[in-house]
Order: sequence, then C-alpha cells, then structure tokens
Amino acid sequence: MLTISVPATSANLGPGFDSIGLALDMQLTLQVLQPSEHWQIDHPFGADVPTDERNLIIKTALHLVPDLHPQHLQMASKIPLARGLGSSSTAIVAGLVLANELTGATRSSAELLAVATQLEGHPDNVAPALLGGLVVATYVGEQVRAVKLPLPTLFASVYVPNEPLLTSASRQALPTELDYHQAVAGSSVANTLVAALATQNWEVALPLLEQDQFHEQYRAKLVPALQLVREQAHTLGLTGTYLSGAGPTVITLGDYGQLATLQTKLSQDDRLTGQLFLLPMDATGVKVQKS
Repeated sequence: MLTISVPATSANLGPGFDSIGLALDMQLTLQVLQPSEHWQIDHPFGADVPTDERNLIIKTALHLVPDLHPQHLQMASKIPLARGLGSSSTAIVAGLVLANELTGATRSSAELLAVATQLEGHPDNVAPALLGGLVVATYVGEQVRAVKLPLPTLFASVYVPNEPLLTSASRQALPTELDYHQAVAGSSVANTLVAALATQNWEVALPLLEQDQFHEQYRAKLVPALQLVREQAHTLGLTGTYLSGAGPTVITLGDYGQLATLQTKLSQDDRLTGQLFLLPMDATGVKVQKS
C-alpha cells in the first residue's frame, strides 16, 4: 500500500507576502487502496468535495500524468478547508506525488515544486508542503527559486475561525498598487525578517512578523480575530502574531509554554469561538511510505 502524507502550511509570514511559508505538523494523509476501473477518493469533507476526477488531488495527478491508471484512494485530513492553512496546496502536492510514485518516482522535488507553483500561482504554500520547515521562495520568469532555512525552534498557536474565507474574496480586498514609500518600507521589513529568520534571531524576527505593509491591514476587516488574538498576546508580552495565508486563521509563533498560556486566555474570550491548535513545525515536508 502506498501512503502519502503532506503537512499543513502557513504562508505570508508577516511581510513575507507570497514568498515565506512554513510547514506545520497537521497532516493530510492519502492512501492508495487498489487499482480501479474509475477514479474514486473517499474523504471526510462531505458532498461539496468531489469524489471522482473532479477532486483536486486526482485532477492534479492527471495534470502531471494524463494517462495514469485509475485508483481507489482514501484521504484523511485534519486541515480545515478555506482557512489559510494550505488545504489546496496540500492537495496539489499530494496529487503530484501520487502521480510521481505511481509512475516510478522519476521527477525531483525541484521539478514537482515547479509544477505545483504553476498550479497554485505562488510558491509560499507548496514549497514548505514539499520541502518541510521554513522556506523562502519566489516565482519569477516562470522559474521557482526556493531556499530552506534552519528549522525554527518555535511552536505555533493556531486559531482557526469557524467561518471560511475564500482566497478569491481575500484577494479582492487588496489594493491594485502601493505608494512607493510604503512599498520600500515593506520591502525593508521583509528583508530584515528573512535575515533574522535565517540567523534564528527571534528577538528581531517575531516583532517584524507584525509589521507587514502588503496585505494584513487591507484584510483585517475580514478577519476581526487577528486584532483580538494579537491584543491578547501583547498582554502577555508576546509578539509574533500574523494572518496565515489569505486568512482567516491567525497564528502566533513562540515558546511552547508561553503559547499554552496564550491559548488559555484565548479560550476564555467569548469573542473567539473557533478552534485552537498548538502545533510543532514539520521538518520534512511530504512523506511517502510503501508497504
């Protein structure tokens, strides 16, 4: 039996808009049960998510290998849909790795990342799903450049609102252009953040996660939980709260014990009715097991 496991991802780390992402230990697991006369995927997401060739995992696999023999698949996932934790990216990565494995695993991670980025549009979710850990990546001139940084010695307090937020709606909230001085300031913060992440200087990195100039201020009205979680963290002296992906999930990075205390405070706030997870980073990215 072939089993593929793909971690959740958190993209847009502060000012790292469309470029910085990390993998979290919350997994999508895909099992190949047996060959079949037609494609079928069993999953826990109800009738709104297709179980045939229209499913994103299968569509992606067939994009890579159009004549792939149909399989009966089983998928389990704790990653909530449309919440900013890379649910579509994990499905894309799972589909590409599925096709790669069923045809002899002839493509490299770099080749799979290139295809995944073309399908997703940006590398900041798919790169950590494939590679694991903390990844800085860009997609310029139809080429993906990705750099994996040292694994952060941090945990993630993850607050997931009950209401979904479609990426399309979140994208529509963004401006079509930025003031020159604002763009320079945003770039300066992002560059310094990358340097701090690369050297694991958390005293510098964590406050900079809250200094984005590119997207959070425009999406804040769609995600009131961002300000609520950030304020609660600040009362504990914690920085490092940011909007994950296009939202609405809000993440705070930090020490396990401090984040456990933060989650206790968040669970007592009547305005925050969503789910809380306290997660480690995922170091390895996609994993394949054969039995």
